[in-house]
Amino acid sequence: MTTVKVYGPGCKRCETTAEMVREAAAKLGLEVEVEKVTDPKSIAMAGVMSTPGISIDGKLVHAGGLPDKTKLEGWLSA
Repeated sequence: MTTVKVYGPGCKRCETTAEMVREAAAKLGLEVEVEKVTDPKSIAMAGVMSTPGISIDGKLVHAGGLPDKTKLEGWLSA
């Protein structure tokens, strides 16, 4: 199972990003665990300077704004 963390304060963009991750995983037939990280200290320690941020299995792959759907699918399938 792939672990995906979505970093952000819980804003609409962060919620949308988490939903985009779930939709991309479903499209690819992947089983993912999506964890929302809202603690500012944890977000900073992960190296996210602009939210929302995404890490997949511990590797930060995106920060700032909504991710591109094609790139998201690529990150998940890598």
